[in-house]
Amino acid sequence: MVVDTLGFKVSCDSVIKVDDNVINKEEKVVYIINKPKNIISSVKDEKGRDTVIDLVDSPYRLFPVGRLDFDSSGLLILTNDGELTNMIIHPRYKIPKVYEVTINGLITLDEIKTLENGIRVDDYVTSKARIVLVSSNNNKKTSHMTMTIFEGHNRQIRKMFETLGYTVTRLHRIKEANIEIGNLKPGAYRRLKPFEVVSLKRYLNNGE
Repeated sequence: MVVDTLGFKVSCDSVIKVDDNVINKEEKVVYIINKPKNIISSVKDEKGRDTVIDLVDSPYRLFPVGRLDFDSSGLLILTNDGELTNMIIHPRYKIPKVYEVTINGLITLDEIKTLENGIRVDDYVTSKARIVLVSSNNNKKTSHMTMTIFEGHNRQIRKMFETLGYTVTRLHRIKEANIEIGNLKPGAYRRLKPFEVVSLKRYLNNGE
């Protein structure tokens, strides 16, 4: 069968040839990495800084799914699966992302409720969030909490706290969808096992 229509879709088991040469389809893979601070969440950096791709020794062409700020750390998903990427980053899926957050101040319960209900940042109002206050240090004047958001605007969490007069001193992502960072050391990575990928896709499709 000769195809001359732009955007023609083929089935998964189709054999594609160009000038009688078979085009091999790259295996779809998913990795996770514990991104250290001061590493760029992209394939290349115009300033020549190290990127998460520089840290991963893989034969596959990987791309970060979403991003983590330069000065943030934690879980980042890497894959060559465009469909999976879209499901994770598209706003309509409202994928939960869980962070450990430390700020330089003693936050109040009323302020936590304000953040959870949504707060104006730049030209938008954030969606509802979930915050659990883990500890407060009266001597150091710091607060530590876990925070779950369901969107991913640029530097969103930092800006949310800045709106209330606080500065985030540590921001570390520990979970996205149903994938957890576990005991990965900073800079360490691993390929998800097939059953983990199946579980992730099931979660994305069904929310469980």
